Amino acid sequence: MTDASRKLPVRQPPGAKVVGQREPAAETLSGIPLDAVYGPTSLGPDWNPETRLGAPGSYPFTRGPHASMYRGKLWTMRMFSGFGTPEDTNRRFSFLLAQGQTGLSTAFDMPTLMGLDPDDPRSVGEVGREGVSVASVDDMERLFADIPLAEVTTSMTINAPAIVLLAFYVVAAERRGIPPEALGGTIQNDMLKEFIAQKEWICGVRPHLRIVRDMLVYCTRRMPRWNTISVSGYHIREAGATAVQELAFTLADGIGYVELGREAGLDVDEFAPRLSFFWDVHNDFFEEIAKLRAARRMWARIMRERFGAKNPRTWILRAHAQTAGVSLVAQQPLNNVVRTTIQALAAVLGGTQSLHTNSYDETYALPTEESASLALRTQQIIAEESGIPAVADPLGGSYYLEALTDRMEEAAEGILRAIDGMGGIVAAVEAGWPQREIAASAYRTQRQIDSGERAVVGVNRHTTAQTSGAIPTLKIDGTPERVQLAAIAALRARRDAAAVRAGLDGVRRASEGDANLMEAVLEAARCNATLGEICQIFREVFGEYRDPAEV
Repeated sequence: MTDASRKLPVRQPPGAKVVGQREPAAETLSGIPLDAVYGPTSLGPDWNPETRLGAPGSYPFTRGPHASMYRGKLWTMRMFSGFGTPEDTNRRFSFLLAQGQTGLSTAFDMPTLMGLDPDDPRSVGEVGREGVSVASVDDMERLFADIPLAEVTTSMTINAPAIVLLAFYVVAAERRGIPPEALGGTIQNDMLKEFIAQKEWICGVRPHLRIVRDMLVYCTRRMPRWNTISVSGYHIREAGATAVQELAFTLADGIGYVELGREAGLDVDEFAPRLSFFWDVHNDFFEEIAKLRAARRMWARIMRERFGAKNPRTWILRAHAQTAGVSLVAQQPLNNVVRTTIQALAAVLGGTQSLHTNSYDETYALPTEESASLALRTQQIIAEESGIPAVADPLGGSYYLEALTDRMEEAAEGILRAIDGMGGIVAAVEAGWPQREIAASAYRTQRQIDSGERAVVGVNRHTTAQTSGAIPTLKIDGTPERVQLAAIAALRARRDAAAVRAGLDGVRRASEGDANLMEAVLEAARCNATLGEICQIFREVFGEYRDPAEV
């Protein structure tokens, strides 16, 4: 026996413990304790695969919303894009479609997200910087020029002024002869999430929910292919929530919107199948897979048992996922490619229907064409080279995954019970409770990173003297702002001022009364009223909002 062979570790049989050895405690990023090994006893004596799992495409949909999953149809590769002028983003859309993207997703700049026109003093320096600038139907037409709106599904990440942007989109399609019934896509329109996490609003909670309600009614009756609300856990997670908090608060928001639709007189089986969900996917691989599986099971039960939905389509939670922007770091930026790949794998193994993969350079700037293409290629390699799509829910039945799914569900149910005890999610948000819970979680996480307790490769582990690399970045100069200022000035000069005043008066009357706001905003959009002009009516009628968590 050589000296080298004497140094080889002794292999222990599975489950054996070395005398005197202490196993380090382990837990998920949400703090769920983990055992060293999982087996049949980990699931408990009463664990029933028929009620906890079912088959893919069958209640409770733990294993996926469709029987064949990706064998029948791959997830939609929907890359989030938007910067500069509408023409700039239109070119990026065309580039990504040419690279094999299968759906569009639009990012808007900060003035647009806040319901401000480019020539508003509060917009100075921000026009086109973090997304595309859209303030009129003309802008929307430029954004989607030469893109077949009746064939490509479009997602728009917009919330506070969502009613205006959707109206612009509908009117832009009308000008091409495309009716609302033919349009397919999603508008985020998740105002509860805004008050909880992202903090972009125009007026208070209840006025915003009235706007969402009117959109829900209109789209249910006129836009059967359109998802009126994308219930978003993504921004809740990006604000610092754990996976369990993201799961619970997002489902609580979904419950709130179902209650809103029922209060409007809609039947749950009429509108709820068009609700969709948007999840953040982080680095804790199995926890993220378990989160998506638990979400489907919980939503199916909520819809069937809490709301009495009869249509199996209503029980299905349909999911879009995005890799975690907050997990990307500036130090050693190419490591972000690996993080995104791990997260994309988790999203696919968790059964998402649509996916955006972040670009490695997004901690520096908006993605370049090269980095966006690489992010898309990540999905395409998973789809076409990994073999994962060949089997529906390939990890189903894993002792560890099923136990973790149960624990995620149990922890999230505890938060939902607490919210119900406060009178529901609207009351909880108005009291600032979810906001404070997420802030506390974000603080704990940052303390763990700062102390080194939570590892971030390149930041507090495996660092180098040169912490960042020289990588090409997309630079946005002042040109988009100048172009958009000229465009809105030209629009104001050529439009019918009397028609605009009449359209805006209609929005004011609807806001002050109980007429459907979507109809009124559509008429104002047809008269060429701008985003800022319509949103200013909301500010004047409904008033401004102050976050109770910051008082």
